This record gives sequence, structure tokens and C-alpha cells, in this order.
Amino acid sequence: MRKSLLALLLLAATGFAQAQVQLREGHPQSYTVVAGDTLWDISGKFLSQPWKWPQIWRANPQVHDPDLIYPGDTLNLIYVDGQPRIVVNRGESRGTIKLSPRVRSTPIAEAIPTIPLGAINAFLLNNRIVDTPEQFDTAPYIVAGNGERVLSGAGDRIYARGYFEPGHVSYGIFRKGKSYVDPDTGTLLGINADDIGSGDVIASEGDVATLQMQRSTQEVRLGDRLFVSEERGINSTFVPSEPRQPVNGMIIDVPRGVTQIGEFDVVTLDRGRLDGLEEGNVLAILKTGETVRDRITGEPVKIPDERSGLLMVFRTYDRLSYAMVLQASRSLAVMDKVSNP
Repeated sequence: MRKSLLALLLLAATGFAQAQVQLREGHPQSYTVVAGDTLWDISGKFLSQPWKWPQIWRANPQVHDPDLIYPGDTLNLIYVDGQPRIVVNRGESRGTIKLSPRVRSTPIAEAIPTIPLGAINAFLLNNRIVDTPEQFDTAPYIVAGNGERVLSGAGDRIYARGYFEPGHVSYGIFRKGKSYVDPDTGTLLGINADDIGSGDVIASEGDVATLQMQRSTQEVRLGDRLFVSEERGINSTFVPSEPRQPVNGMIIDVPRGVTQIGEFDVVTLDRGRLDGLEEGNVLAILKTGETVRDRITGEPVKIPDERSGLLMVFRTYDRLSYAMVLQASRSLAVMDKVSNP
């Protein structure tokens, strides 16, 4: 069971003028929800700026008996006092219901999520950022394999040395990967921790622990570091929102190693919590303009950057963030810029 913000759409709320709710040109008068829809998809069918729904789908603290959007529900656009609203029709037995955002605990597969959570959660299982080298240097490390083996894998016992937090049994095993550095200042932004596997502590003596390997993505080596396994799943109650302050950053990496970026790809940004980014923030992607030669003057001329898509931040660290591309009008690439939508 997960607590999911599966809002029943409300396209206007008290205190918001119609000018602030930009209905998409050619928007439908009704829409029937189908399996596989997300609230982002549905919002985009009605609104020209779907990330603005937190402003108009206001949570109602008086509502304690929430309802959700399910496949088969029909959403109808109506106007009340000149303002657009959405109601949901579930047939004669259940009647027509005015929509307002609501939360309840429900199996995630039954109702409509905000975004494609499955793609994000699969990514988070194998990716992690460490903010400083000291975090690596002070983490427990593999000191030996069973039978003095140098390499170990799933099902093997391994031995690690260091400080193990009381009450924590599950640990992820990581190897220091790519370091991200600000190209302008040379400041270290963070270090990618490459996922090697995971194991459970089954015994300890002094500062040495015995772990049973549960999984491995590659052979575990002496010196690989251990970090407490964290709850990596995305809380589906968050919804896209605009940053609270100006953000100007850049796509600096694609964790899965491709050069061309498209819809639902995950990217690494050179901005994080210290830059004002929060999980759920939506940013516009600006395709970096090429520099061409002016054939008249012979001078190099930079073509203006062009808005080419939208992405949403779903995991923040001090100076880095992971984001998912929600829309892409053309192929994107590392070094493309991001800014407020």
C-alpha cells in the first residue's frame, strides 16, 4: 500500500482568475481515463502549462474521505461562474463528482499516478550521489572475501570493516565513480557512487561485520564501500511545481551513458538543494545554440538557445540533482541548459 496523490482534476479554484488557468488550445470537453495514463498526461490535455496544476488543484484539508481517478472514469470540462472546472462521471450508480485533490492509501497499480514512477524507481535502485570524498573515505569497506577470495558475488559471504550504524542490517555496496566538477569554478559538485550490489549484516565482532551478499551487478572487490540502504522509492504524493527562485543550470551527464536524450530519460543537473531546487520542480530545457561562421564578416556567431523540452527534478543532493525529461521536441544532449519554465 502506498500513499498516492491521485488528484481528481480541478481546473479552477477560489481566488484564481481564469487568466491564470491557461486552457490548452483544442482541449477536449471530456476525456475517458485509460490504463497507463498519468496526471501529467491528463493535465496536459487540458492545460497549456501542466506543471502549474499545484496552483489550481488545491488540497482541501476539510476532505477526509478521498476519492481517486481510475481507468474508465470520464472527465468533463464545465464552467462555474465563468471559471473552468472538471467533474468526473462514474455512471448512474456513483453519480457525478466534483473534483478536488485528495490523498489516500491505495495500491499504486489501481489508480492514476502523477508521473511514470516505475521508470524512476528502477533508476534509483542503481544510482546514488555522494556529496564529498570524505563520505567515501569514512564509510565501511570490504576487507576480505570468504576463503580469502579477492572477488565476490551474489550469495557469497564478505567481511567489511568500519562503523556500522546500530539497527541497520541492509547495506548497499558502491565503488567511487565519476566526479562532477563545476567547469567555471572548479568546485566539486558530487561523486557518482557506482552500484556494485547489496548485502545484509549477519554477524559482527568489534569493527568487522560479516555480510551475506543479496545481489551483485558486478564482482565485489576489496576496498568497495558500504552505505546504509536508503528508501529509494519516489513518494508519489509529490506533484510538479515551479522553482521558488531563479534557477540556471545545465545537463552535465546521462547516467545510462547515452549521448542523445529523449522523453523519460534520466539526466544529472549541476544544480541541487543549495541552489534552491526541490523534488518536483519543473525546468525548461534550452537546446544550446551552435556557433557558426558568419560568411559575410568571417566572425563566429552563436545561434540563440532554443527551448526544446521540460524536465522534472525527482532527487536532490547538495549541488546535484537527478531529473526526468517529461517533454522533448527534439533530441537533447549533455551541456544543454535548464532554467525556470
